[in-house]
Amino acid sequence: MGDTHVLFVEDDDVIREATQLALERDGFVVTAVPDGLEGLERFRAEQPDVALLDVMVPGLDGVSLCRRIRDESTIPVIMLSARADSIDVVLGLEAGADDYVTKPFDGAVLMARIRAVLRRFGNANGANGAFPGGPESSGHGESEPLRFGDLEVDTEGMEVRKAGEPVALTPTEMRLLLEFSAAPGTVLSRDRLLERVWDYGWGGDTRVVDVHVQRLRAKIGQDRIETVRGFGYKLKG
Repeated sequence: MGDTHVLFVEDDDVIREATQLALERDGFVVTAVPDGLEGLERFRAEQPDVALLDVMVPGLDGVSLCRRIRDESTIPVIMLSARADSIDVVLGLEAGADDYVTKPFDGAVLMARIRAVLRRFGNANGANGAFPGGPESSGHGESEPLRFGDLEVDTEGMEVRKAGEPVALTPTEMRLLLEFSAAPGTVLSRDRLLERVWDYGWGGDTRVVDVHVQRLRAKIGQDRIETVRGFGYKLKG
């Protein structure tokens, strides 16, 4: 992790300094700033590998900063929120965040979430085209893209097209779509998606799944992923 650069935006001096020290002890390179405007400047100047954003920061709040980052980059973004039931959590996810952690947080949990989101990012941009949980190449040359109506999913090139036009997905959205495309017509529970896509080895907040499904639907077609009430979601073949 020594080469991994974290942008950390947090206005609480104690939390910012303690978390920066913990991240650096764990081998991360950290840029820690107290407000969103400086965070945006440092993001553009330094191009970090992952952004850790508190929701409530001065200058430019964390949700708005997340949105600005997502307009320019697909780097993983984790939001920090003081309340698990806060609407800010959903707003952050809708703005393009990949995950969130509730304050006060355990340092080990935060490290695990950062590592998990970086693994998702690396896998969704891997050079070999193999994707954990998704269709794998047989090793006998290029495989044909998967097709679902007007949706085309190239699991080797990590490209998606709708009606022939490219669709830009974040790494988490891509991982979610590949999980669906590996089992079209099969109902996938939220808990399974949390485990397979978000790499949670423990229970997580299913709002993360619901918001990402909404975001994915907006890009590939609202009717392409069906909700099966009480069970989960499935991709229409």
